[in-house]
Amino acid sequence: MIDPTGRHEGLENIQAADGWEISRLSPPSRLHGANGISTGPDGRIYVAQVPGSKISAIDPDSGAIETICPLNGPITAPDYLVFDDAGNIYVTEITVGRVSMLAPDGSYRVISDDMPVANPITMHNGRLIAGECRPDGRVMELDLQTGAQRIFLENAPMPNAFSVGPDGKLYMPMMATNEIWRIDIDSGIHEVVMGNLGVPDSIKFDSKGRIVSTQVATGDVLRIDPQTGQREVLANIAPGLDNVTFVGERIFVSSISGQINEVLGGGKTRTLVHDGLQWPMGIAVDGNGAIFVADGAYSYLYDQTGTRQKIGFIFTPGYPGFARGVAADGPGQWLVTNANGQLMRWNLANGTSELVAEGYGLLFGVARASDGAAVFTDAASGRVLRASDGEVETLAEGIDRPMGVAIAPDGDVLVSEANGGRIVRIKRSGTETVVEGLREPQGLTVAGDRLLVLDAASKEVLSFELDGSDRQVLGRGLPLKAPPGITPKILGGVGNMSGPMEPFAGLAAAPDGTIYIAGDAEGSVLALRPLPRQ
Repeated sequence: MIDPTGRHEGLENIQAADGWEISRLSPPSRLHGANGISTGPDGRIYVAQVPGSKISAIDPDSGAIETICPLNGPITAPDYLVFDDAGNIYVTEITVGRVSMLAPDGSYRVISDDMPVANPITMHNGRLIAGECRPDGRVMELDLQTGAQRIFLENAPMPNAFSVGPDGKLYMPMMATNEIWRIDIDSGIHEVVMGNLGVPDSIKFDSKGRIVSTQVATGDVLRIDPQTGQREVLANIAPGLDNVTFVGERIFVSSISGQINEVLGGGKTRTLVHDGLQWPMGIAVDGNGAIFVADGAYSYLYDQTGTRQKIGFIFTPGYPGFARGVAADGPGQWLVTNANGQLMRWNLANGTSELVAEGYGLLFGVARASDGAAVFTDAASGRVLRASDGEVETLAEGIDRPMGVAIAPDGDVLVSEANGGRIVRIKRSGTETVVEGLREPQGLTVAGDRLLVLDAASKEVLSFELDGSDRQVLGRGLPLKAPPGITPKILGGVGNMSGPMEPFAGLAAAPDGTIYIAGDAEGSVLALRPLPRQ
């Protein structure tokens, strides 16, 4: 029997130790993000997925998904895509600043590799037009053979997914100014069509020449008459909408988190692909049992039943940035490391983030010491640091890619050295190896008198005495890092929105003994629970 929640399917490949059982707190994601969407010649919806670094095609009726370009394919972090009349797919690869072409036979060719934050792209009468989604973005026409650039607009304030209208003008959402512009693609002369929107991030035209535009901040799908400026809200889904496409007269919209919805009449929608996690990373449990999952551009709270609350995303005021590591910091407050090299203190009650420390290269784990100090790792510099009362000190350095961090009951700091395959204890007198012989330890936590380690390469969760003895494997075959046989791509940053988007498989232990695990290879959170003693 098929499990409609997806929480128990495929668990036969995961082995829990005797006395333990494993389930999913959240199901695997069907899409790892959903960014640009375009209707293909076959009538399917093609989806570019930045976090998943792949392209998929979806049947608009059944929701069946086929991978067109996989994670280990030639395309990296595709953001938007468009078809030409021959069925070739032109793609913007946002983290590498590239525009490329994927032919129907699977062959791949780079068109241009000089477009930082390459994002919007469209085809008009055989002309390829692409742009850069950054505060001083350029919009240009690219020669299909040589990639030569003819720039017709510069210093554009974060242009996003654009389209050419019936009048032959390019209609472009400008995210930084909350406006829609109309541009002559030959002269570059432009004008503001309208403003005061919900931060538009895509524009397409329906068969009657009306604009349909997603609003990333408000979650509105707007239909706009470009002649009169009249607006109509077709649906309100949720903040985080990304793109729109038509299948005949049917309207489909994507959400950054990985959801695809069909917009029906009367404000109603039909979910074609349900929301999912993109790449769950840091996990923490607070004193009330709330489970925080850092998912990069999104963050969520779960309860123990798997009920999920979205608490913020990258465009939410007060969001702490592309979230990676997390630790509870008192009621309703969390310490968060982000991809911009910052450590933030996020207060959910008042929706604000306070900067604790910044200027670091690659932050991963964070833990809260008993005196309230924040201890965190910087893999770029090989350091473990401690922030308290506005001061930051280095506790240890020379560690080969420190990732997870935990505080022992005696106050010593434990850190996972991913490249060295060790767990290191940091004492006042120096450092010592506690555990060695691991493959790639990432997530780390202390549960009572046990040290829990998540090894992303061996795909195991292990338990030790705090001195490193009594090694036990609590779970094997976990969906960590990447699916079997695939080498994951490490994604770079996206302009000023995010630094390098490197994953981190975290774990946390709840007071009842449950261990929560970031299943980043499938976009799930798993729960490993001790069975009641007989």
